[in-house]
Amino acid sequence: MDNKLIVSSAPHFHSRESVPKIMWTVALTLVPAGIGAIYFFGLRALWLMVIGIGSAVITEAVIEKLLKKPMTVNDGSAVVTGLLLAFNISAQVPLWMPAIGSFFAIAVGKMVFGGLGFNPMNPALLGRAFLLASWPTHMTIFDRAVPTGGTVSGIDIMTSATPLNVLKSSQAVLANPQDYSAQQFTDATMAIGKLYDSLDNLFIGRIGGCLGETSVFLLLIGAAILMYKRYIGWKIPFSYIGTVAFLSWMFGGAEGLFSGNPMFHILSGGLILGAFFMATDMVTSPVTFWGRIWFGVGCGVITVLIRQIGGYPEGVSYSILLMNLVTPLLDRMTQPKVFGGRKRV
Repeated sequence: MDNKLIVSSAPHFHSRESVPKIMWTVALTLVPAGIGAIYFFGLRALWLMVIGIGSAVITEAVIEKLLKKPMTVNDGSAVVTGLLLAFNISAQVPLWMPAIGSFFAIAVGKMVFGGLGFNPMNPALLGRAFLLASWPTHMTIFDRAVPTGGTVSGIDIMTSATPLNVLKSSQAVLANPQDYSAQQFTDATMAIGKLYDSLDNLFIGRIGGCLGETSVFLLLIGAAILMYKRYIGWKIPFSYIGTVAFLSWMFGGAEGLFSGNPMFHILSGGLILGAFFMATDMVTSPVTFWGRIWFGVGCGVITVLIRQIGGYPEGVSYSILLMNLVTPLLDRMTQPKVFGGRKRV
């Protein structure tokens, strides 16, 4: 069989970095957020992470053994997938869920396509999407207290205690005042005000949510290391976060255009985790300059659309998965011009 050399967009240069070194570094940069999850959610968070990682590693090893392919579990990619899968679920889910999610992520999201480097979508997010579609009740129930410090009459926050859930429920009341009592309208207004006054809790992590989306501060520590090592660049995360900030400021408020709180939308949900650790996946993201910019913008637009008018309060996972599918098109459309070539007659 002839070996084919597939060349992507220039420039090309030699690097001493290797896949195992990069993957294990990514895993280490997620450790601060993992420790934070254990602090905020207890030892159950540790079990979920261990089960998610273990399931991912075992699944990859078994499939490679059955297919008689070289073992690649030592490269750390399965560990990163299992850990990110655990970061995308609540501490309240049954312990079997990260096992199933990681199995699906590796078996269907990665190995079906030939392993690392061939998967078109982020495996961890694909596993989360599978869990959300299969067991939506488990995936959307959180029992931690929200930073509002109380309950909101007429708004169900006891079973969905995340800031984005409370905001979406409250804005629904304000958008349809005729369907609610005056007390419910007042409570919704107060709930939004308290959310916007709780940015410090969002930054530190004293909120309800998935394991990896609570402490922005701890996530940024890991992101800073990856950027310093140049394993990720600024183009995707900055264009992603910037787009979410602008559109949420423009359309995210209950009082008309340009009345939203962009900082709340940046710090809430899984935006920071997604922007720095999943949208920047080197396999499923574009390689060209403008391809990465448009990738981030597209993720931001879809995220805000889902948050504002979608059925779920959060849209980070689906936005990245959808943009993963157009990555080849973005690379093709944004290839830089080649200079110095022979002109065709």
